[in-house]
Amino acid sequence: MNDCMGWLIASKTLDDIPLQRLKFCVRHFLDIVRQSIQTDQATRGLLSDRQRLLDELVHYVRHYHGLGVRRVINGTGVIVHTNLGRSLLPMAAMEALSAVGASYTNLELNLDTGKRGSRYQHVEGLLCELTGAEAALVVNNNAAAVLLALETLASGKEVIVSRGQLVEIGGSFRIPDIMRRSGARLVEVGTTNRTHLRDYQEAITGDTGLLLRVHCSNYRIVGFTSEVNNAELIRLGKEHEIPVMEDLGSGCLIDLSRFGLSKEPTVQEAVTGGMDIVTFSGDKLLGGPQAGILVGRKQYLDQIKNNPLNRALRIDKLTLAALESVLRLYLDEAQALREIPTLAMIALPEAVLAERAQTLCKQCNALLADSAVFTVLSICSQVGGGAMPEQNLASWAVAVEPIGVKISQLERRLRQGTIPIIGRVEADRLLFDLRTIAFDEIDFLLAGLKAALQPGKGEQA
Repeated sequence: MNDCMGWLIASKTLDDIPLQRLKFCVRHFLDIVRQSIQTDQATRGLLSDRQRLLDELVHYVRHYHGLGVRRVINGTGVIVHTNLGRSLLPMAAMEALSAVGASYTNLELNLDTGKRGSRYQHVEGLLCELTGAEAALVVNNNAAAVLLALETLASGKEVIVSRGQLVEIGGSFRIPDIMRRSGARLVEVGTTNRTHLRDYQEAITGDTGLLLRVHCSNYRIVGFTSEVNNAELIRLGKEHEIPVMEDLGSGCLIDLSRFGLSKEPTVQEAVTGGMDIVTFSGDKLLGGPQAGILVGRKQYLDQIKNNPLNRALRIDKLTLAALESVLRLYLDEAQALREIPTLAMIALPEAVLAERAQTLCKQCNALLADSAVFTVLSICSQVGGGAMPEQNLASWAVAVEPIGVKISQLERRLRQGTIPIIGRVEADRLLFDLRTIAFDEIDFLLAGLKAALQPGKGEQA
């Protein structure tokens, strides 16, 4: 340990890392080496090569000390990629985050009266204007929005749901589990593939607190199927004076079918159709920060706002600032499609992507023709984020077939690079879909490919 520390201090290789952290990393590295030499012959050889050992140590320290959440280049073609942070924020949101994060704000101060205000006032008016709802509320994610609504309106009561809508969302969270936590009692009606209005009618009792519709945004049941439409369910709710709620999940404010996708219900359609409460995500198809949004009738939203659980689920000033700036872009649909990255990527014409792929392929061949074979491919992108399953967008990619390096090695090197680059492996080729690679990321991609295909001394192979 002392020898390693002495060499690092003398060489000044890691002068930018605090000494306490340096000592911690060296101890960890040596522990890993000691454990490894007991079973790995290659590691034993490392001990006899002092320079290689020190190079490995420097690499380990740099990697360990790096930021946990880092920028990644997404070449997968999945636009709302859950593992890669879902939706990208527009520049307007980034500017708002910078201004609000570095300053005091009027988060809960009414500047007109000088008295305490509500943090939700900054976005509630916008949400009502955009969706036609009477009231709105924002919490930290859509699962929280569903939980809060259920706990407020149906704790200790029955909630009727079609069996075909009992979905599991990301991270193995299931609608029945959320309902159980809320204190509501699940009443399943119909079958997996077919549910009729009479199924709801026969299930209603004096203990029924809510009729719940869950939009199946992350899977499809096809074939001999039947579901009760919103209008029928809303009429039934009014007849029995029971609120009706729809969880849209990946809620969108713009009809995206013009870009070759199937028609998805918009939030406005659900609200104007008569839904009492509608919940949806702030990220995903909306293209904003992670948040759960509830809109609907004031009589129910007021109850939900007054629930003590709301405080535990509330959003902070950064999320509010980002969400407000994104919602303001929706006041001009053309501007939203142009400036919100999620929408802009969906709307990118195939011809533009083909041209970008051809240009990138030429650059790769000019720089790295001796290290890999580069070709242009017509492929399909996906919206992702649990939205629009089985729907693809025509796209173009550059395929990489490395020479003298396994695909798995190339994929790992790119993934562990200074700026991680994530592609997708198909037919023993690594593909980079131009739909999810920004124009200003091309130089980073080229640099990453060069480092991975032609690693220099001291780099991880």
